[in-house]
Amino acid sequence: MFGPTSRYRDVPEAVIADAQGRNVRYKLMRRIATNAQVQATHMVLQGDRPDLIAFRYYRDPELFWKICDVNQAMAPGDIVAEPRRILLVPVPR
Repeated sequence: MFGPTSRYRDVPEAVIADAQGRNVRYKLMRRIATNAQVQATHMVLQGDRPDLIAFRYYRDPELFWKICDVNQAMAPGDIVAEPRRILLVPVPR
């Protein structure tokens, strides 16, 4: 269901019965890794985007969420909203 680089890939699933008694699978709450090992820092520049930053460090734009997590961003755009902000870039696992 989720791709190999999805932030939800390793999140455990649970099952609940709906009103008709059918089992519905769902993902449990995802834990955010804010204590990841850092490989670099990145100063946000005008025009930076989360996907472009992820591509620069990981060669995969879909891994932007790793940078968001370690920088405690609720929305991807939060990490690039403030030019000159220093971002932590975690080591990919």
